[in-house]
Amino acid sequence: MTRRFLLIPHLRIHNANAMSSPYTIGFPAMTAWLGGVHAVQRHLQQQGLTDIELTGVALSCHRFDLQTYKGQGDFVHSIVGTANPLDKDGGRPAFVEEARCHLDVSLLVELQGFDTDERERLEITLNQQLRRMKWAGGDVLTVKPVEIHIVDEDDDRSVRKLLNRLMLGYVLVERRELMVQAMRDEQRDALDALLDYLKVMHRSEQDESGKVTWSSQRKAPGWLVPIAVGFQGISELGQAANQRDLDTPHRFAESVVTLGEFKMPYRITNLDDVLWQYHVDTGRNLYLCRTLTAANLIGD
Repeated sequence: MTRRFLLIPHLRIHNANAMSSPYTIGFPAMTAWLGGVHAVQRHLQQQGLTDIELTGVALSCHRFDLQTYKGQGDFVHSIVGTANPLDKDGGRPAFVEEARCHLDVSLLVELQGFDTDERERLEITLNQQLRRMKWAGGDVLTVKPVEIHIVDEDDDRSVRKLLNRLMLGYVLVERRELMVQAMRDEQRDALDALLDYLKVMHRSEQDESGKVTWSSQRKAPGWLVPIAVGFQGISELGQAANQRDLDTPHRFAESVVTLGEFKMPYRITNLDDVLWQYHVDTGRNLYLCRTLTAANLIGD
């Protein structure tokens, strides 16, 4: 089957939001990236390209610089904040610390409803718009011209050629099945299951001569990380006090955090492993970003 993709290569972002959820700091949440792509689609519709749909997003990180500092003798890292202007008395006003990061990413976006006759118009529109946008709350410094690729997913060589365009970097895949398995087989709650895969266990061994050797390991191999993938509603859908949009139902929600894994693109064989999409489960009040492969493994 032939599939069409839009590649946004080397999007350099300054001061992106690194507070991905109330519990985690680091790589921006998947909701930020899918939200940015959704903003791109809305702009295309405003420009008359109404048939094009951006249905899936893969993300490759080439460089990541978290703005933290650890001084000599410090036990933990501190957030490098920005200073607010002085108040009328010459003092610093109170402010909420915001974790920031600088990063360089490439986005691979699946296209549907794309007519090859509109290729030039689409490329010109995107190359102009991408520099005006904010991504994950950060400012765009530079971005290379977009590319459009047509891939036969039954041809391994064609898929491999596309994935090679995400090198050198790490693509983020969903590993929710690890948490589901631990919760089912080991009777752990969600937080314990998450922490079990993130903690590093240090062990020491002493040989016959008395020499002590230390080793470190985690529960599962791979670069596993916590990622924020959406929200769960905690109140009834309806109206909220002082809401700005009176026509849209509102509800209070909390972040949903699960496991993800950064992988080199050469280890990916199936495009659906890396393509994130929106998913809404109204029965459980869930508004999520997920990959089709992870959903099929879990049966959800």
